[in-house]
Amino acid sequence: MAIHLRDGATILAETAMDVAPLIRSRVGELPAAVRHVTGLHFGWWDDDGTDLDPPPAHKSVRPALVVLACRAVGCIDRAALNEAVAIELLHNASLLHDDIIDDDPLRRGRPSLWAAKGLPAAILAGDALFFAAVQALVETPRSSVTVPVLLDSVQALIEGEYRDSLHEAGTHIGEDEALSVAAAKTGELFACACALGALAGGAGPEQAGHLRAFGRHLGIAFQCVDDVLGIWGDERTTGKPAVSDLRARKLTLPVAAAMAGHTRQAAELRALYRQGGPLDDADCCKAKELLEGAGARETTLSRARQHASDALEHLDRAQPEPEPAAELAALMHLIIHRDR
Repeated sequence: MAIHLRDGATILAETAMDVAPLIRSRVGELPAAVRHVTGLHFGWWDDDGTDLDPPPAHKSVRPALVVLACRAVGCIDRAALNEAVAIELLHNASLLHDDIIDDDPLRRGRPSLWAAKGLPAAILAGDALFFAAVQALVETPRSSVTVPVLLDSVQALIEGEYRDSLHEAGTHIGEDEALSVAAAKTGELFACACALGALAGGAGPEQAGHLRAFGRHLGIAFQCVDDVLGIWGDERTTGKPAVSDLRARKLTLPVAAAMAGHTRQAAELRALYRQGGPLDDADCCKAKELLEGAGARETTLSRARQHASDALEHLDRAQPEPEPAAELAALMHLIIHRDR
């Protein structure tokens, strides 16, 4: 019997169809005022409560990892829907707080919640989503195993965010530190998604551990690509202003890679980043030229490919079912080669 394998885009679209109504239902259980501002963040309605039709699509990468990891250990995908909802709620909670920390006025091409409704609304909506994620797991028969995994990931995520906040604009950090922060922030959520899916499917510690490692490496690869798009991406697809990361002098992975060198470009980039305040248009163009000259884009994409290779090695060692394993690889390919 022939096996029909889905491509990455189809996997995400079908996962969103399964998970989106459950996320909306879970948010619908929040107190009215918090529910309203949370819905604004998701883009479900406008400020007067009018539903947006259609609501914006969300990528559902992390829920897809949960579902596929569950199938990879031999269980049906619907067994992990609560875990898929939990990871997406956790992800959005982190976005709400991350926008505040980074002073980002835009999220997915729309005003971020703190910019639209103020800091208290965004902070409390993020808190509400964190606890809603825990509640989604508490209601499953696997909560004694999955809740500690989620909470450990939240602590790692918080540590990564805090370490990142200590790297003030204009300072120099090593490439290893930048990758370590990426692992704690993005890699940890991907790892958590795969671990939750595996545990929901009844995986043992070793198999769940390899799937968790698959997710961690995939998350780092995701962040590598994301940081490249933050500098060289098209704002019509990324949903944020072009070179916004450079303008804010963010210490992203390409910047850390370039500054790690002993070249003229590295020295000039360090000097440019030591300037006070946001970079103007001319400085952003100069920074891009220096990054290109230092080979930062290719270095960062090479890091992404290496972490993708490491991820596949752990996936193979998990001895997964063939079809979901192939679809995990397809999803990884989409992540590495995406343009937004």
